[in-house]
Amino acid sequence: MAHGSKDTIAAIATPAGKGGIGVVRVSGPLVAEIAVKVLGKLPKPRVATFSTFSDSDGQNIDHGLGLYFPAPHSFTGEDVLELQGHGGPIVIDLLLQRTLELGARIANPGEFSLRAFLNDKIDLTQAEAIADLINSSSKQAAKGAINSLQGEFSARVNALDKKVVGLRLFIEAAIDFPEEEIDFLQNDRIGQSIKEIQEGLNACLGQTRQGAVLNDGISLVLAGKPNAGKSSLMNALCGKDTAIVTDHAGTTRDVLTEKIQMDGIPINLFDTAGLRETDNPVEKEGVKRALEETGRADIVLLLVDVSDCREAWRDEVNDLLSIIEGQGTVVVLLNKTDLLEQPLSEKHTHVATDSNWSVLQISAKTREGILELKTTIKQIVGYVDTSEGVVLARRRHIHALEKASEAVERGRVQLATYMAGELLAEELKIAHESLCEITGEFSSDDLLGEIFSSFCIGK
Repeated sequence: MAHGSKDTIAAIATPAGKGGIGVVRVSGPLVAEIAVKVLGKLPKPRVATFSTFSDSDGQNIDHGLGLYFPAPHSFTGEDVLELQGHGGPIVIDLLLQRTLELGARIANPGEFSLRAFLNDKIDLTQAEAIADLINSSSKQAAKGAINSLQGEFSARVNALDKKVVGLRLFIEAAIDFPEEEIDFLQNDRIGQSIKEIQEGLNACLGQTRQGAVLNDGISLVLAGKPNAGKSSLMNALCGKDTAIVTDHAGTTRDVLTEKIQMDGIPINLFDTAGLRETDNPVEKEGVKRALEETGRADIVLLLVDVSDCREAWRDEVNDLLSIIEGQGTVVVLLNKTDLLEQPLSEKHTHVATDSNWSVLQISAKTREGILELKTTIKQIVGYVDTSEGVVLARRRHIHALEKASEAVERGRVQLATYMAGELLAEELKIAHESLCEITGEFSSDDLLGEIFSSFCIGK
């Protein structure tokens, strides 16, 4: 992505289609000249001015509001002009073409936000929050994005980084000036500071993981043998009849997908074909796709018809676990408990603590156990149902915090084991650089290109 800010850029900032208004946004050194030629005058700064929009022959293109934001008091930090006219696609495109005639060029995706970042109007987490706010799929996600946009996440990271840098400076000063007789190896301040930094990183990681769940959502795959009740469970979770439910085994041949909300968590829900040996080429392809989805899932809900194998359900689970793929968490659902004459006791459903799966009893038909299932899913992803302090985050933020946490722990071990203050200082430097990657103080052009290219045109 080109980062040259000498160009004047323009784009339509409102969605495609017909609407009450349409907005063309312009940023760069030619803004004042473009404003005079389109509006006939330069509007007063930050005052919405009713104007006629003119073409090169002085003919009217449209009329509406012109807003002028002189640098540096604008979103991008450059001169910015917003032209708000009627929202017809032809009219708004004519207005955009007029700005291009006058020397602007079409903005790249996210280029307005990129310029705001490069001109120190926002940091990288705030820039990402703009895109996340636009794309938020739940009320909680929108609140988290607003918190990030207002700088709450950046403030937490910067506070942690300040502690890291402060400890590093203290240690390096003790190393560089031994005549001061600071025995930093025996100084309680170091151990206490490391503990505070580790606790802060762990707390921030927990909030960030929840923010990433709100941002990215989770992949939830329903798997099991034919007629285990997968489609009924999908309908129960969706709250509508999305999947066809019949007594005939093998009804689902393809992968059915629904996007749902579970108490604010965006979930990509997949209902898959029943897992069994078959000669039917269509069903065989369905089984293949089912296994592919389980390989990509965050959580696999493995359904077992317990009414059909009350005593032997563990054998069925082990058979299914031997063929499904992936590293996601597995929750075994003993379904159709409503058909049992006697409920399964805790003795029947006990699972060894070293098992890589947990078990719940449900009835997809009567909805019994669905609330407990939702609670279990939220516990697995570490979701806490609160909007207080929530920030929207991305996987790269988690990775950077984990790198910082690992570096601090390595430094603690080096100090405790080898009394190596120099190595602790070096690990603190790595932690500092990792934290700065989050806000963009250290960032490569490749990273910036990847982030901003996913933005809308006009942002």
